Amino acid sequence: MLSNFGISLIILTLTFSFVIIYSSFFSLEVKDNTISKKIYNFTLYQVIFCVLSFFTLLIGFIKSDFSLINVFENSHSSKPMFYKIAGTWGSHEGSLLLWINILVIFSYLFLIYNKNHNKIFRLYTLIFQNLLISGFLIFLLINSNPFSKIYPIPSDGLGLNPILQDPALAIHPPLLYVGFVGSSIYFSAAMSSLISGYKGKSFAVSIKSWILISWIFQTLGITVGSIWAYYELGWGGFWFWDPVENASLMPWFVITALMHSTIVLQKRNSIYSWVIILCLLTFTLSVTGTFLVRSGILNSVHTFANDPSRGIYILLFLSIMIFAALIIFFKNYKKETYNFQLQSKETYILVNNWFMFFFLTSVLIGTLYPIFLEVLTKIKISVGPPFYNIVIFPVTIIFLIFMAVGPNVNWIQGNYKKISFAFFILALSILINFLIFYIFGSYSILSNLIIISSIFLIIHSVYDFIEMIKKGLKVDLPRIISHFSFGMLIFFIGINHNYSVEKDFNLKVGEVKKFDNYQINFTLLEKEDRKNYKAIIGNFIIKNLNNNSQENLKPEIRIYRYPETLTYEASIKTKIYSDKYITMSNIARSDYYNVKFQEKPFMVWIWISAIMISVGGFIRLFKRDT
Repeated sequence: MLSNFGISLIILTLTFSFVIIYSSFFSLEVKDNTISKKIYNFTLYQVIFCVLSFFTLLIGFIKSDFSLINVFENSHSSKPMFYKIAGTWGSHEGSLLLWINILVIFSYLFLIYNKNHNKIFRLYTLIFQNLLISGFLIFLLINSNPFSKIYPIPSDGLGLNPILQDPALAIHPPLLYVGFVGSSIYFSAAMSSLISGYKGKSFAVSIKSWILISWIFQTLGITVGSIWAYYELGWGGFWFWDPVENASLMPWFVITALMHSTIVLQKRNSIYSWVIILCLLTFTLSVTGTFLVRSGILNSVHTFANDPSRGIYILLFLSIMIFAALIIFFKNYKKETYNFQLQSKETYILVNNWFMFFFLTSVLIGTLYPIFLEVLTKIKISVGPPFYNIVIFPVTIIFLIFMAVGPNVNWIQGNYKKISFAFFILALSILINFLIFYIFGSYSILSNLIIISSIFLIIHSVYDFIEMIKKGLKVDLPRIISHFSFGMLIFFIGINHNYSVEKDFNLKVGEVKKFDNYQINFTLLEKEDRKNYKAIIGNFIIKNLNNNSQENLKPEIRIYRYPETLTYEASIKTKIYSDKYITMSNIARSDYYNVKFQEKPFMVWIWISAIMISVGGFIRLFKRDT
């Protein structure tokens, strides 16, 4: 029953997409500036049917309806309710349905909340958005139907992948998808702008909020995914340059550039073509990331089970999308002439864009180069942290300085009037860095420069805030919070990178390991039978020989029943100034366990800083322009 009902809802959603496209084309011929109520109703019905289809799948997971292949493959009757619900988007089919729901919801909201904008512009946006919706719905029906039936009906399911059975990963995909899929609406708006000729400040205002929404959720999604990987995968770091992590990071660079460039378009009615390119590129990179994740090309713990047919469809869809975007862009492109002064806010924003594209290019090369090399030479390589550290970190030093200076330069023509104060901040930053160097120990010249430049941005942001209050100016709180938090993020990453302690060793129960200032005592093993897995729990006493403090950590080896899988769970003791982190794994035919101990300074502040960056964007979303 759920299968037929769900498929009917998807077909109705697709039908309304075609109806909306037809009605919108028809409405273009009507010579007034109001959109027919029928189109509003059609979009509302489309949202209702699409959301109902998702809730139908959700009910299938909650009720453990194993007549649905998707439920059978990704759930089990013994699973906790929370993970049954998370299983709805834990598979390729379910996540694709969630993706389509976000496409449809954004389409409806754009139509509702942009009533003051040009009718033709809004109708073409609706047409392009529904072409995207139709493409993904057809893909869902012919290749990735979440409502496909299985017969005979199994008595129970196979279970959800154990590494997905985690609260952080349950909320990570919806957050990331709002960021990814949210970029579709300004992709459609950009195509519409080119055709309708709706440009300048009006176009910038129409897309600005949607850019902010997708940027906020993308930032939060990346952060939550990073937190999950930190404690779930046993790597013990904040970022691993995994190809799928990179696939989510690349659109973020472009959205960040777009968010700043839109300000120039709104304030100066300039760089319109560049804003259009960024709008098109953001969603293109989002779909490219989807192709890489779902085609099986990338080898990562984050990828879905691969199916070449899925990859072929997405690649074909991506190719048509890019080809159509290029044709429309060049057909309607008009050369712009603008002459920005070197010392002006718009120049600094363009410099911000150049930095973002340097970071994007570096990550793109690091992600795709191994793929092309394997195709051409059959040689497998991986590009990891050493490459990114060498390429990205030196440029980040200059980028942080520009982040501090740029906001203090006026529009059109202005000079940075705080040069002497900037040298004072720089000297203070060097002094603070020297104190860190002196108290905690030495680190590389590059790390010194990274920490100095991050301190420079932090102090300058605080100074800007104080100056605005003193002079009675309207405080640009969103910018202050985001820039300050970004400086804090880089600062804590630098400290974490330089002062982390990592040690790998083998121990058996009753043994003690001493190294540096630590003593680790493996006291005992315990076994527990939990709801959907068995746990082997190690008890470790971590003693700091310098201050005689000690802590008890309990890493686990989990044996899941459905599906039968072995996972290794870290035990983490988080404090405001550091994390102690330990994992253990069994060694075949031995009483010994491989133990990995890490102490990570200021780890929690990396997560707080990343979240605060998005808080700045959230405040901007509800803050009126001056």
